[in-house]
Amino acid sequence: MLDQINGLHHVTTIGSDARAIDRFWTDTLGLRRVKKTVNFDAPDVYHLYYGDEMGRPGTAMTYFPFPNAGRGRRGAGEVAETRLAIPEGAAPFWADRLGTEIATDPFGAPVVRIAAPDGDAFALVESGDTRAPFTGAIDADHAIRGFHSSAPLVRDAAPMAELLRFMGYEETAREGEVIRFTRPGGTANVIDLIERSDAPAAQQSAGSVHHIAFSVDDRTAQLAVQKALTEQGFAVTPQIDRDYFWAIYFRTPGGILFEVATDEPGFASDESPETLGQALKLPRQHEHLRTQLERTLVPLD
Repeated sequence: MLDQINGLHHVTTIGSDARAIDRFWTDTLGLRRVKKTVNFDAPDVYHLYYGDEMGRPGTAMTYFPFPNAGRGRRGAGEVAETRLAIPEGAAPFWADRLGTEIATDPFGAPVVRIAAPDGDAFALVESGDTRAPFTGAIDADHAIRGFHSSAPLVRDAAPMAELLRFMGYEETAREGEVIRFTRPGGTANVIDLIERSDAPAAQQSAGSVHHIAFSVDDRTAQLAVQKALTEQGFAVTPQIDRDYFWAIYFRTPGGILFEVATDEPGFASDESPETLGQALKLPRQHEHLRTQLERTLVPLD
């Protein structure tokens, strides 16, 4: 069993309209844009990051906004819902702000559900999370703390459950079709595995989670995870430099793409904490495209 994984690092989703995404996360939900860069594999597309003041692991929601991308089809083999932690008692504030109702999750916590601009599903979950929030558009008594959990949807939970246990998660609750796995200690440490045998296959496009990433401290820990997963039969990529973290990727039995990302060096490695997310930052291999990209990428406020 792995003991290097800390919990969620980031979640990356496909979108279609960079401006709408940016307004949703900064103006509506009150997170900070901590990095404005490009997709390393498709540099004509933004890679946008939102989180707490520094975009710390466990708070970073990221997007690939492919202009005019069609809507994806929801189903098995993807994350059905991404859940963000809000303080206890904050649900009425958010329900009023978002013009929706308060519900409860399968385990009794108050939640406020909302769809992002491309229909991707989010829930704000009341919890005792004590992380300090970014207080931009939202005051500290109500602001989002970071990730609460991720909810993958699969047709057969058994192989995914085995993987999660190997990754250090423990089954802590079960209600209907939802099995809750929790990584002991820390925050952003819950996976709610949804089993629905008759679910149609997901078709990935705008509104679909591209991958979820798990946190490890550094490259040494990441190499240990890579080795252990490979020995379990998973096809794991080499370590890839993403400028703000190192990444490895593998496909899970349920079809969801998992990443394991290092906590170092972080988003302040190439700009000051005060100016995070303002300038367009390009990876070295795409710096020669700056003039073209600054002309073609849609401007963001």
